[in-house]
Amino acid sequence: MSLLIQYTLIFASVLTLVALGGCFSEHSGVINLGLEGIMVIGALGGALMMRYLPANLSPFLMVALVILGAVVFGVVYSALLAFACINLKADQTIVGTALNMLGTAAATVVVKAINTAENPDDVSSTIAYVQPKKAFIININGFEFNWFMLIAIVILIVAFIVLYKTKFGLRMMACGEHPQAANSVGISVYKMRWAGVLISGALGGLGGICYILAGVSEWKFENGVAGFGFLALAVMIFGQWKPLRIALAALLFGFFRALSNVYFGFDFLASLNIPSAVYNMMPYIISLLVLAFTSKRSRAPKAEGIPYDKSMR
Repeated sequence: MSLLIQYTLIFASVLTLVALGGCFSEHSGVINLGLEGIMVIGALGGALMMRYLPANLSPFLMVALVILGAVVFGVVYSALLAFACINLKADQTIVGTALNMLGTAAATVVVKAINTAENPDDVSSTIAYVQPKKAFIININGFEFNWFMLIAIVILIVAFIVLYKTKFGLRMMACGEHPQAANSVGISVYKMRWAGVLISGALGGLGGICYILAGVSEWKFENGVAGFGFLALAVMIFGQWKPLRIALAALLFGFFRALSNVYFGFDFLASLNIPSAVYNMMPYIISLLVLAFTSKRSRAPKAEGIPYDKSMR
């Protein structure tokens, strides 16, 4: 049971971080379908930091620098989406899809090039981080507490305060609802949308490194992040673009994702002899069912996906 709770919390943390990133982007008026690719690039930034940082570095510095690497990579990669969709007014769906495809491919090429340069016989896309991973985990009576569980809670609280209690958040949401009205009172829609996308890049990158640290001590980058970016979008929609609801939705989806990892530890489930592939599919099946029954009541920001043009009224 403790293992189920452990995996539920860590997967819920990943989904909360990434879904909050999508929430900021969409509240500013930009649909970020590229969260999957941003997660991969963020995971790459964090993994490279773990690979090259000194082994004797203090745990605090290790955690801080790895997080910094993931956030920087995520922000830089999300800037591609911001520039294409905000400045060039490109189709946001197409750009997001392209970023997803490019992210996994680029990470794979980079890691293979690094591995080959260090060892010509190593053509894998794998980065190992056995020792650095220990800095993120505290064992409490058999329960592995991951610092990302706490980080997700802190960011959830900060996101709620920023969106609903600050001028910045209220102005950002105004740009996602009625950008022309926001511009008429002196709010820079372009700046707000850039801010929303870059914040989503930071949180998406953070979610990416959190995901690859969840259960293993190495990651093969050609595997991507197993659709977690799209699961996070489902969590965001189910959570109605509201931070607290997103957190609850993340716990639900995280539970079913965790169940696919530990179902064999429950005698009742093991006795059913259900193929493991069914449990692996459950989070995605649940997301389809949830969206099928709740999407009609969803109220997305009115101006999301619509390129802003000052001349339009």
